[in-house]
Amino acid sequence: MKNTTNKATSILWAAMAFAGSALFSQAHAVNDLPGGPAVNQLNLAPAVTKIAQEQQWLHWFMLIVCSVIFVAVFAVMFYSIWKHRKSVGHKAATFHESVTVEIIWTIVPFIIVILMALPATKVVVAMKDTTNADLTIKATGMQWKWGYDYIKGEGEGIGFVSTLDSEHRALSDAGGPKKGESIDNYLLKVDAPLVVPVDKKVRIITTANDVIHAFMVPAFGIKQDAIPGFVRDTWFRAEKVGDYYGQCAELCGKEHAYMPIHVRVLSAEDYSAWVVAEQKKLAAKADDPSKVWALNDIVARGEKVYAQNCAACHQASGKGAGPIKALDGSVVVLDADKSKTIAILLNGQNNGAMPAWRTLSDTDIAAVISYTKNNWSNKTGQLVQPSDVLALRK
Repeated sequence: MKNTTNKATSILWAAMAFAGSALFSQAHAVNDLPGGPAVNQLNLAPAVTKIAQEQQWLHWFMLIVCSVIFVAVFAVMFYSIWKHRKSVGHKAATFHESVTVEIIWTIVPFIIVILMALPATKVVVAMKDTTNADLTIKATGMQWKWGYDYIKGEGEGIGFVSTLDSEHRALSDAGGPKKGESIDNYLLKVDAPLVVPVDKKVRIITTANDVIHAFMVPAFGIKQDAIPGFVRDTWFRAEKVGDYYGQCAELCGKEHAYMPIHVRVLSAEDYSAWVVAEQKKLAAKADDPSKVWALNDIVARGEKVYAQNCAACHQASGKGAGPIKALDGSVVVLDADKSKTIAILLNGQNNGAMPAWRTLSDTDIAAVISYTKNNWSNKTGQLVQPSDVLALRK
């Protein structure tokens, strides 16, 4: 019986050791992500803006001050308890008050608080100073992606939606990376990053289409709520070229974990080249809403629009997931009255569970509706033209 017990114990320890080594090797299969999270990160993210540097200095300053106060107060307290304990013959003092002591323990903490408040106030005021920006960008949170519109400065007029990379989403749906597979930017890769120039003051205006989101990039030291119906703002000036990552920092629904932020900081020359390329893309997408499309052509375009904007929720199969309704076999999609589907894409439904997609062009909306009406088992043969969408825009 004893040998059996020892054998079982040995097997248990071996299994625990194997599991521990497997977890250790799996945890170290991922490397530090420059501009993003690091493996076993304990400190704040490396700062690439003056504000982030000031925040880190404040963090350590406050931590040291609080630690010194903690050690000093408890050292005096424990020394007094030990030195004046009853067991060595000490008796409690009988005085009722000491004006001197009361003045000291009022003035000293007041001075400490002022010394802590002055540098903190300076940083907070600087964080809120969004004046004289070189570039102004509106970041619109929506379930579950970010929309970026360049409002002022070089690149004015550019706008796009940034969505979690479809391959990473599919990988997550399948249970995550395989054992031993290293993906440093897992669930942080997007199809279209926010691009800004280095050493330029960038003002970020935040708002939301549906629920409260939060725009946060730790390396920049910024975190600003994006609230429906409100406009908030923050700013940063990146001092180093590179890729920097963040995430929505407000619990915004079941896809909250799939709402990354990727900011690409380029040199002035590279940024100008990017602006020119994006403006050419926008010109190419500026379709004539009066153009009459053939069914095959518009369905082919709709397939691309669906993969980029819709598949994350409704799935590539059109079956949906959880509360997300299926499009394959949907009564609304199959309905001959195409205005119903157009209205949903333009205005959203279910209190924002299905967001409005007014940022898409008339052609893209017509294309994706035509695609859903003629894909999977939905072989309706129905065609939606851009002019149909334009007529229903309000």
